[in-house]
Amino acid sequence: MSFRGRMEREAVHGPALPGRYLKSILPTDLAKCNEADSFLQSGFWGSFKARFGWNARSFLADWGEGGTLPLLLIRRRLAPHFSFAYVPWGPELPEAFPPEDEARNQALRELAGALRSFLPEDTAFIRFDPPWYTEGPETAPPEIYPPFSPAGADIQPADTVTVDLSAAEEAILQGMKPKWRYNIHLAQRKGVQVRQAGEAELGRFYELLQETAKRDGIAIHGSDYYRTLFSHYRDYAQEGQDRRGMDLRLYLAEHTGDLIAAVVVLFRGKSGVYLYGASSDHKRNLMATYALQWQAMRDAKTLGCREYDFFGIPPREDPAHPMAGLYRFKTGFGGRIRHRPGSWDYTYRPLATRFFTALESARKGLRNLKRRFFSL
Repeated sequence: MSFRGRMEREAVHGPALPGRYLKSILPTDLAKCNEADSFLQSGFWGSFKARFGWNARSFLADWGEGGTLPLLLIRRRLAPHFSFAYVPWGPELPEAFPPEDEARNQALRELAGALRSFLPEDTAFIRFDPPWYTEGPETAPPEIYPPFSPAGADIQPADTVTVDLSAAEEAILQGMKPKWRYNIHLAQRKGVQVRQAGEAELGRFYELLQETAKRDGIAIHGSDYYRTLFSHYRDYAQEGQDRRGMDLRLYLAEHTGDLIAAVVVLFRGKSGVYLYGASSDHKRNLMATYALQWQAMRDAKTLGCREYDFFGIPPREDPAHPMAGLYRFKTGFGGRIRHRPGSWDYTYRPLATRFFTALESARKGLRNLKRRFFSL
């Protein structure tokens, strides 16, 4: 191939491998992704999203001396001749990988270029949620450099708080704010009953979730999404494909027969992850949401998880933020605040990407306006 031909190929498909960090990338079976740390990079999640219009692809990325790790990519066509690819909370990098932003950005560039040859020509861009993070309430997230550009809206929460479960239960309680410990005990004294429920009660959960969405001005999936999540988990567990001890649970908090709060939590590997929550407008003084989180944390510890991830908070404590109450609630349980970079796009087709980003930004603005209205 001529020099000009190589340059034209690299402009479309990215640099030829091996790169400085990425030595090779090859397609593999989707089940291989079940070795990933994050559930969002697992084969379970890829096959679940495939049931809602996504095309799931799996790869093995060879990072040289650091080792070979799986990578989940999902792709979706939004219109004729327009699709995009997405790597949720990826790529996961080897433990020994250089921690500097420059090294990670170089690895991300190499990966984005290498993946182009596996994607259809109508792919406008590939989106990444890099999983690396900084810790501390006032720290800045890791930097992402050009040619990556910020997405019109983050898909996964960039900021979260995680509680260390390695200590004894009493020590975990002592790490909470005093009012949080008090509210946990208050719910118990007032007779709030927390129990694990089955798929048959997802309808009750969804009714409560709709009530929560209306009150807080948040968007939720249709009921089929949550039912499919549980049925897919059941089928996956029966097949024994995920070896990281995955367990998906619905918890209900009730008082004298009334359902007043509920949460959905996924336990997998080292983490228990709080995915969805709902609460009633009634009996809020019974503090059922505190009792639910404490039960989920205790169960996560029993199942061998090393941390409990509240999975999403505003980036900082700001009373003017429409989700300020969420920040106060989740950080009150103690733990470490983590900041990830959020969603970033690597462009293959600039005009299509800019058009999509503008629409996405406008939609985000309307959603934030709605949240502010409901928070007044």
